[in-house]
Amino acid sequence: MEQTLENTDHKFKSGFVNIIGKPNAGKSTLMNALVGERMSIITPKPQTTRHRIMGILTGENFQAVFSDTPGFVKNPNYAMHRAMNSMVVGTLEDADLLLFVVDLTEEMDPDDPMLTILKRAESPVILVLNKTDKVAAQRPTDVGNWWTRRVENITQTCTISALKGEGTDSLRQVILQYLPEGPAYFPPDQLTDRIERFFVSEIIREKIFLLFTDEVPYSCEVSIEEFKESTTKTGEPLARIRANIFVLRETQKAILLGHQGTAIKKLGTLARMEIERFLESKVFLELTVKVRDNWRDDERSLQQFGYV
Repeated sequence: MEQTLENTDHKFKSGFVNIIGKPNAGKSTLMNALVGERMSIITPKPQTTRHRIMGILTGENFQAVFSDTPGFVKNPNYAMHRAMNSMVVGTLEDADLLLFVVDLTEEMDPDDPMLTILKRAESPVILVLNKTDKVAAQRPTDVGNWWTRRVENITQTCTISALKGEGTDSLRQVILQYLPEGPAYFPPDQLTDRIERFFVSEIIREKIFLLFTDEVPYSCEVSIEEFKESTTKTGEPLARIRANIFVLRETQKAILLGHQGTAIKKLGTLARMEIERFLESKVFLELTVKVRDNWRDDERSLQQFGYV
């Protein structure tokens, strides 16, 4: 995707731009649009994003380091939720700029925990009103006024449709205005701070969210046990990947496997095809489903899965 972001004062600017908001507000879609690369997985289900993911956009005389964060869970039920919320609160400490993304299709909540979080922010806050393509013309004005009356440190409001790419070019220009002068934090060709194994596990998890319903996707976690790069007999690059999918109960394991293994085969095929596109390599993917009771509240498991 061609970026139109331009720094006209010719002084190098760099900074950390952290994206926060409630679940399913469109934060991941927005970061992907701003960076121009598919960094975060996207599904229609809320709470798809569980980790803080960095996307780096570098131009001739600027570098914007974006962070996509989990949606803040109002009533956390598990230690995993509390860890995800901690990631969001932690973004207040290292942000040069906060993008607060609001879903225009949702009703405003006077008890929204984001009100308290935003008031603690010391960096400028841009209110990003998303999903303009799904609401009436007056809706962005009404929602924008509701938030700016309650949060004094909102310095600017932008309206966008992240999914359709509407308003994202203008938002990039606004972001650049807020970046402080400073050197680049990362090499110009680096797009993220995450390694390939992480993105492979996220791709598998995305396919679980897309293929399965109810509680099953929320009960799953993916761990990459083996990632070996080699070549095929014809010299093509080949990645051999072995992944474990952890679930909470035997009944969920049975659903993931499906009758005579049909469900896990379909999951493996879809995930392998996506991973091959991502790695630009042939992939041999082996998936194993394991039961780990109560992993969402187990500190050791949360450490293993990168939440703590």
